[in-house]
Amino acid sequence: MRTTRTRMIGGLTAAVAVLAGFGATGAVAAPPDTAGPRYTAGSDGAGDPYFPFSGNGGYDVQHYDLALTYTPPAVAPAPLQGSLSGVATIDLVATQDLDRFSLDLRGMDVTAVTVGGKPAAEVGVPAGGAEVQGAAYWQQQDDAARRWELTVQPRPKIKSGQTVQVVVEYSGTTVRPLDVEGALYGWVTTRDGAIVVSEPEGSMTWYPVSDHPTDKATYRFAITVPEGKVAVANGLPYKPAETAGGLTTWFWDAPDQQASYLTTASVGDFELRPTYTSSSGVPIIDAVDTKLTANQLNTSNASLALQPAMIDFFESRFGSYPFVAYGAIVDNDSVGYALETQTRPVYSGSAGQNTVAHELAHQWFGNAVSPHRWQDIWLNEGWATYASWLWTEHRGGNTAQQAYNTWYAPPRNTAYWSFQIGDPGHLGLFATQVYNRGAATLHALRVEVGDEAFFEGARLWVERFDDGTATSADFQAVYEEVSGEDLDEFFQIWLWDQVKPPATWTL
Repeated sequence: MRTTRTRMIGGLTAAVAVLAGFGATGAVAAPPDTAGPRYTAGSDGAGDPYFPFSGNGGYDVQHYDLALTYTPPAVAPAPLQGSLSGVATIDLVATQDLDRFSLDLRGMDVTAVTVGGKPAAEVGVPAGGAEVQGAAYWQQQDDAARRWELTVQPRPKIKSGQTVQVVVEYSGTTVRPLDVEGALYGWVTTRDGAIVVSEPEGSMTWYPVSDHPTDKATYRFAITVPEGKVAVANGLPYKPAETAGGLTTWFWDAPDQQASYLTTASVGDFELRPTYTSSSGVPIIDAVDTKLTANQLNTSNASLALQPAMIDFFESRFGSYPFVAYGAIVDNDSVGYALETQTRPVYSGSAGQNTVAHELAHQWFGNAVSPHRWQDIWLNEGWATYASWLWTEHRGGNTAQQAYNTWYAPPRNTAYWSFQIGDPGHLGLFATQVYNRGAATLHALRVEVGDEAFFEGARLWVERFDDGTATSADFQAVYEEVSGEDLDEFFQIWLWDQVKPPATWTL
């Protein structure tokens, strides 16, 4: 929020104008400024209780232009470490009068920063809130607190509403970072390149970023790798790859609003296959590792061939596909999971049909509409899981009701049913209940409101919150609107009650 300070009156400050009016009676002191300083620091977090230092306040990023140069590890037995250098050009708009602001950056060393073309000097982390003179930047790397910040102090200071361009030059050794649950994420170094999968806040391992879904932006990538390697990112190529001096640069443009965790710049021994399209005209580009086993390749090819039909089916249920392109990155290396990186999901080892359906559905649920806080992740994973149930039924397999019954019937322990999918905790983001009870919640909602209202609500959800974020409360409001029902009790049972839901909902 912008605070007030003494305003100008006819070229004089208000204090001077008051003083001039008293003439011979003598000077009268202006009242003290009790509103606080006009320019303040942007917060070093987006306010998410699960990840207090993820994302930042005081500005809104509009666009990232990332120029990356990457050298994969040498052949074994050399350490599994790569070398990454980058120039991140970041266009942002101040949302308050900024004295300083932060970007998230983990494990990379910054070598230069400019704001509006003016360089900042590197300084040590100020102790005890000490004042820093002039334009400056410093880094804080606190693994225990999961606080990895690049703080920038621009001079001149930035006014609310002002657009500025921040350029950060950085480099470092890439490793295999772990998320809060101990799973691989971020820029995961592989022997032939890198798998780049950053949910929930791993993009900071490879570029300076406001790393939270509430600060979506557009992206452009120029990724330089050794000749023979392929670099694949979000969106579409904006010009052909260029090779010179033993290096190849790959160019990708992602013009849709995108949450940071959905960015990728995966590198490997990929076959970049020719573009094909869905019946609605969505261009599809697949990158498939040349080292897949015969079984992995056959499984992946069969599943990827269904992508146009899947797009057609999901468009009939959820509305038009929300982005400029689609496709897949299938890597023979593994992080142990697939991820719905926007427009081009990443698959570890192979791409199975249900997994491809799941990641495609995320483009509507999770990507177009992202969680406002990470506690709302059931809206991502529940929808993607339920969509895969719908796809299986569409293909002549088990119906969604049968999938629901299979989930509901088995006896489970108290701990399973006491898990609240409406607030799973930072260590429960990817618990099985988030996926399966999330899907069951949607099926029960479909039974509760009827097919017409259910699918109308799905389309309205995407239409209303496209390119943004939303909460479970927003979701309930959409379905109360389309159904005309009070759904307080329903969502209390399914998101919050710590017992097995009653056997009430069946088609």
